[in-house]
Amino acid sequence: MTSEIIKSADTKMKKSVENYRNNLSKIRTGRAHAGILDHVQIDYYGSYVPISQIATVNVTDVRTVTVQPWEAKMAGVIEKAIRESDLGLNPVVNGQLIRVPMPPLTEERRKELIKVVKAEGEEAKVAIRNIRRDANTDFKNMLKDKSISEDIEKRSQDEVQKLTDKFIAEIDKYTIEKEKELLSV
Repeated sequence: MTSEIIKSADTKMKKSVENYRNNLSKIRTGRAHAGILDHVQIDYYGSYVPISQIATVNVTDVRTVTVQPWEAKMAGVIEKAIRESDLGLNPVVNGQLIRVPMPPLTEERRKELIKVVKAEGEEAKVAIRNIRRDANTDFKNMLKDKSISEDIEKRSQDEVQKLTDKFIAEIDKYTIEKEKELLSV
């Protein structure tokens, strides 16, 4: 019974870390990467789809992403969607190819982004701590119902604490990596 709670907590914590990493990948660092446009949605015959489902997205150099639409008439729509997104990018249409230059980040913008990264990291840590709290509450209730002994409760709480420490350390590691990436020019 307690092992199920621990396994569930482990799975939820992994998802929290994965969600955090996914959020970090959306933070622009000044370097071009294909995933930067992943959350930009395009109106494609009445339904909204990510760019990667209607075009090929490539990185041509450190500062340029290119988008090659599969249908010629979609170039203008894609260009408009990128321009209107919250990324602050200014795409240029060259025939059927869309070039998206990555403007260099100012020092001030880098510091703002580091604050965002740290805030996201704190949110992820809070989510993990909440999962720990819920698991510990389940253990306390089981003890109150006399379905487990105090020793098992203590051991289970220690195990969940070890999981919590492991995943918080992982979040810290990703936060530090992203800070270094943001600070490198």
